[in-house]
Amino acid sequence: MVITAAQRDLVDSFRSSFEDAFARDERFKTPARHDRPDGSTLAVRWPTAANEHVWLEIAVRPLIPQVRVGILTDDRWKSEDFEEKIEESGDTMSEFVEMGFEEAGLTWLDPPVEHYREDRTFFYFATAVELPRLDDLATPAVREKARQMFEGYYHAFGPYLE
Repeated sequence: MVITAAQRDLVDSFRSSFEDAFARDERFKTPARHDRPDGSTLAVRWPTAANEHVWLEIAVRPLIPQVRVGILTDDRWKSEDFEEKIEESGDTMSEFVEMGFEEAGLTWLDPPVEHYREDRTFFYFATAVELPRLDDLATPAVREKARQMFEGYYHAFGPYLE
């Protein structure tokens, strides 16, 4: 299944809104788009200013439809460091991210957190939100939740970037 030009425009508008919102944010360097050639995942990654091997990401998976927000690294040792920080906190991954979400103004008890390796290169911690329809990307509620999730991941992992 291929997404239509109108759906692609909707996703581009969604992503552009975040690129614009974080354009002057000193916590991040210039974002870059990372799209799968088959269009199944359309992502924007913001390199963190504190560590060139750690990015925050907002990805749209239009065929599901879904928005996924998370943090990733290409450094195995940094991923293990994140895992250790979570363990030292005494919280589960969900509780750890939940507290970051709370700091960002999002109440989400026990959010699902996926921890995985992608393409033998990137180590992810990510949370996905299923959308009833892809058109929901245009709604203020979805955009605000994605922003809070993005901020929440930064709050949770930000102190451990270096």
